[in-house]
Amino acid sequence: MTRPLGALLAHPLSVVTAGVDLFPEALRSQGAIVETVDWRPPAFGAPEDLAAVAADRRRVSANRTATERILAAGADLVDVRSAADALDLDRDLFLHAGPPIEFGNASGPLRGALIGAAMFEGLAADPDEAVAMLESGRIRLDPCHHHRAVGPMAGVTTASMWVSELRDPVNGGTAYCSLNEGLGKVLRYGAYSTEVIDRLRWMGEVLGPLLAAALIRSGPIDIKSILAQMLQMGDEGHNRNRAGSLMFLRDLAPTIAEAGAPADQVADVLRFLGGNEHFFLNYGMPAAKLALDAARDIPGCSVVVAMARNGTEFGIQTSGTGDAWFTGPAQTPEGLFLGGYGPQDANPDIGDSSIMETLGVGGFSMAAAPAIVRFVGGTVPDALATTRRMFRITVTENPAYAIPVLEFRGAPTGIDVLSVARTGILPQINTGMAGRVAGTGQVGAGLVKPPQECFEKALVALAALARS
Repeated sequence: MTRPLGALLAHPLSVVTAGVDLFPEALRSQGAIVETVDWRPPAFGAPEDLAAVAADRRRVSANRTATERILAAGADLVDVRSAADALDLDRDLFLHAGPPIEFGNASGPLRGALIGAAMFEGLAADPDEAVAMLESGRIRLDPCHHHRAVGPMAGVTTASMWVSELRDPVNGGTAYCSLNEGLGKVLRYGAYSTEVIDRLRWMGEVLGPLLAAALIRSGPIDIKSILAQMLQMGDEGHNRNRAGSLMFLRDLAPTIAEAGAPADQVADVLRFLGGNEHFFLNYGMPAAKLALDAARDIPGCSVVVAMARNGTEFGIQTSGTGDAWFTGPAQTPEGLFLGGYGPQDANPDIGDSSIMETLGVGGFSMAAAPAIVRFVGGTVPDALATTRRMFRITVTENPAYAIPVLEFRGAPTGIDVLSVARTGILPQINTGMAGRVAGTGQVGAGLVKPPQECFEKALVALAALARS
């Protein structure tokens, strides 16, 4: 026997919900009867490994030490100079984002960036010669992370490129990152046209030296302070850096003007910086690396100190397992696309910029930047719920990076492998999307998570060390 739909409204409506608190709260405010179910995503990992890591007597103290170092870390921009000088790079050694990879396994955007870099360095006259050199091993590859550096998207850094040098005055570390090229068809997204190469040359001949001269006059710039202020102004530090880039320009513009460069060069540099709202990302990233590097190599520690992607694999490193990478297949982001591009055009996740989420900003602090959903997709309630969910897989909160809409609660900080495994909640990353085909450039932006496999492997390694 069936009942008419109208009969459903004959009695008070009762609703059963699970998950985010936002939904039952909204229903109760409208007078509905709500029953909440404490449902959680299934945990993963072998029970004996979960038990071994949980029982490790060093873990709680080690995680506390790690997060104390992360919270205390500073980040001062102290210099801008060539990568050959700063990183002691030979011309035939190219750095890239993510865990180690061979050229034969490189995805389209990484291949494109490596080809462009070979031509920029003058090692190859055309793409075919560049490919031959890369395939033969005459050009060597190594991760940025292995050289105290980080690089957005493909992350390719070579000897003739200029990098910024940041220092941690508290823990004593140093970290580096290339200068941001702007948007559109750029090397970091795998483009390698003449326009791309010419822009890189201008950055090495004009932009880098002028920033270095300005920095000598201004003295060190407190990047951590700018990052903290950004979160109060609608940025989240990964895909939205508008306020941070403008504050950086505010701090350095006077000394750029006073550095003694020709007026046309000063105008070009100021125009470039003012029109590039993502310029600050390449300062936030090494600031985050400084903080996470300070937490490395603590026995028994289950805190993640790096998340990085090379376009083929996603890799994580933890404090307690040294330099080991735990990898899985990189996932393709879901989000919004530029122009006529669609999901079929997007490459799997790529870049070292997920160091921002490893610190606790970016996708972890989306609640601070509700406007970000217009760039990466989703809704404002989704952004709030994401940040609340990240508190469940982190060890502490960072009061320096306060989130206004959450009553100035500190950003969720210190991703704990054990908490990720117990809850089944994977870290949330918001990111740009590179075109799958080399030379395409950016095709969109969206949201992505690491493969569960990375954390499963890390859990096994931590358990083995706990038993030893």
